[in-house]
Amino acid sequence: MESIIHIPHELFLPAETAHYEGELDYPLLKAGPDIYTFSEPLLWRVDITNTGEAFLLQGEVEGTGTTSCARCGNPAEVDLFGELEGYYLISEEDADLEDAEGDEYELLPESHDIDLLPLVQAALLLDVPYDPLCKDDCLGLCLKCGANLNEEACTCSSDYIDPLSPFAALKDLKIE
Repeated sequence: MESIIHIPHELFLPAETAHYEGELDYPLLKAGPDIYTFSEPLLWRVDITNTGEAFLLQGEVEGTGTTSCARCGNPAEVDLFGELEGYYLISEEDADLEDAEGDEYELLPESHDIDLLPLVQAALLLDVPYDPLCKDDCLGLCLKCGANLNEEACTCSSDYIDPLSPFAALKDLKIE
């Protein structure tokens, strides 16, 4: 349940590839106003290839996160899947960096350890929904009384308009 991959000596030969997989305990992910918790470890798989001047890491991570529904506030389970990608220079002196920008690569640490945690976080953040929902047809809360419309019928007037709505100014408009 580690996020560190140690690059063995054999992988320093050009064109060598190694496959790694495992589980990662990831307690929470903050994505804007939403906080996702994970009751089960995330599953990850990566292939690391020596390109001659760098290690190319490609893989995927998946897991189920729980957050609050954007409409009703109940727990919402969201299946997340992200693609992992990293480029780690073996030696900065030997690399051809004319076309590369600084955020496209990292220098392989002297310990020869690659930490997957930043890659996992970036991959998951790209997959979180803008508005997580407990179910696709979630009815949300009544704007007037706050009743959860998924659990009970609301007795409020159907012509209620939220005064904070940008359309509230149009409620008295007479159209002929």
